[in-house]
Amino acid sequence: MEEYRSMRERHSFVEMCKTPELAAEVTLQPVLRFDLDAAIIFSDILLPLEKMGVEIHFDEAAGPVVERPVRSARDVEALRPVDPAADLPYLPHAIRTAVSALSGRVPLIGFAGAPFTLAAYLIEGGTSKHYQTTKAFMYADGDAFRLLMEKLTDLSAACLAAQIEAGVRAVQVFDSWVGTLSAADYERYVMDHMVRLFESLDGSVPAIHFGVDTCHLLNLMSRAGGDVIGVDWRLPLDEAWETIGRDRAIQGNLDPAALLGPDAFIEERAADIIRRAGGRGGHVFNLGHGVLPETPVEKVDILVRAVHECAPEVPGEDL
Repeated sequence: MEEYRSMRERHSFVEMCKTPELAAEVTLQPVLRFDLDAAIIFSDILLPLEKMGVEIHFDEAAGPVVERPVRSARDVEALRPVDPAADLPYLPHAIRTAVSALSGRVPLIGFAGAPFTLAAYLIEGGTSKHYQTTKAFMYADGDAFRLLMEKLTDLSAACLAAQIEAGVRAVQVFDSWVGTLSAADYERYVMDHMVRLFESLDGSVPAIHFGVDTCHLLNLMSRAGGDVIGVDWRLPLDEAWETIGRDRAIQGNLDPAALLGPDAFIEERAADIIRRAGGRGGHVFNLGHGVLPETPVEKVDILVRAVHECAPEVPGEDL
């Protein structure tokens, strides 16, 4: 969006995240530009790691880079606990500012990184193709990896609780890299921590559990927790819904690359997803992952209008 690019010319990404007024302004930009049904706070899942004693910088080309990756039990033990109220005051401040500015127009969604995805960033030192360093650590030193997951579960739970207290009406847990694991590894190394994370929320607000490339994990993720299971575009929505169980809501699942296609193609794909939802309540239409940087802004407008025109009225309560 032009509005966002204009701000980035004047402020760094981290500065925008850590300045409540700027974060709130970016949060509102999509809602003011498009006829959306919710806003999501502008932040980043890795920022809370800094207060654990982790040095991170965000490279324009390479993405987030962890200066000293976690590679030993001693490294794990050195990670400090985080108190979001004291250590991350900018985040609840930004949420309260955004909630006030929204004035009830749409609900605000908060979010945090899932323990495995945060662990993968810490161990790899950034993004990875195969996450072999993470898996090697996990297999070789199960006790240290378990402690790391426990510390990161505590971190995510605390961050989500602080956001709920500040006024978000729903939360999303991003497990962006968990799809690299087999079902057996997920059940052995990840699932119990996710159960504890979602149980910590105690049903205070709706919780969305999202992963990428997780077709083989959807049943386990559903069992792990979350009122809504977010799915990417690799499995048709109706098939994914059968896998997670019809007692759960579902979020998804247009391929972000579809927004690079012609208008008629976008409308066709949106209509197909809504048709697969079958008019049932509990479907949150969304992309299967984030908006690609190359996406023309007008294509998002086409999609939003298509969804509102196709979506049936279903019973249910707003957040």
